[in-house]
Amino acid sequence: MATRSVVAEVREITLAIELVELGARLQLLEAETNLSRDRLIKLYKELKGVSPPKGMLPFSTDWFMTWQPNIHSSLFHGIYRFIDEHGGARGTQSTIQAIVKSYRLYLEHAALYGDEPVLSLTRAWTLVRYFESGMLQTNVCTRCGGRFVAHAYDLRAGYVCGLCQPPSRAGKTRKASASAHGEAGRLAA
Repeated sequence: MATRSVVAEVREITLAIELVELGARLQLLEAETNLSRDRLIKLYKELKGVSPPKGMLPFSTDWFMTWQPNIHSSLFHGIYRFIDEHGGARGTQSTIQAIVKSYRLYLEHAALYGDEPVLSLTRAWTLVRYFESGMLQTNVCTRCGGRFVAHAYDLRAGYVCGLCQPPSRAGKTRKASASAHGEAGRLAA
C-alpha cells in the first residue's frame, strides 16, 4: 500500500472545498481531485447541506454559441487565457487553478457591472476543455477587434460579434422587460 502525503491530501481537500463553494458539480470534483467519490459526496453535503445535484454535465458546444452565453464565455475565456499565460501557475494543478482564478475574476466583473453571471464554474471548466480538445476556437470581430468563442471550423472571414451586431431579440428576456417596466414606473412616479 502506497503512503499518501498528508500535505498533498490537504491540498486536494482545500481545492475540493474551493470548487464546491464556487458551485462545481460532482463530476468536475472527481476529474480534478484524487479524492474518492464517497469522500467528495460527504464533503459536498457538509459544505452545502444537501446532496450534490445529479445529472449529466453540459456536453454540447452549441450552448456557448447563443448570444448572451457567447459574450460571457468569451469574457471568461479572455480572462482565462491571460491568467494561464501570465499567472505563473505551474505543475499538475495549474489548469484548474487558472480556471478558479479566472472564474473569480469573471464573477467580480459581472458583479461590478450588475450582470447576473451566465457562466457556471462547471460550464467554464467545460469551455476550457473544449478549447483544449480543439472543438472551439476564438474568432476576431472585424468591427471591434474582440475575440469571441466560435466552433473550431467556423469560417473566420468577415466575422461580426454579437455585441456589434446583436440579434433582433437580444436583451428581450422577461427579466429585462420586467426591469424596464419597473424603471418606467419609478420614472413616472
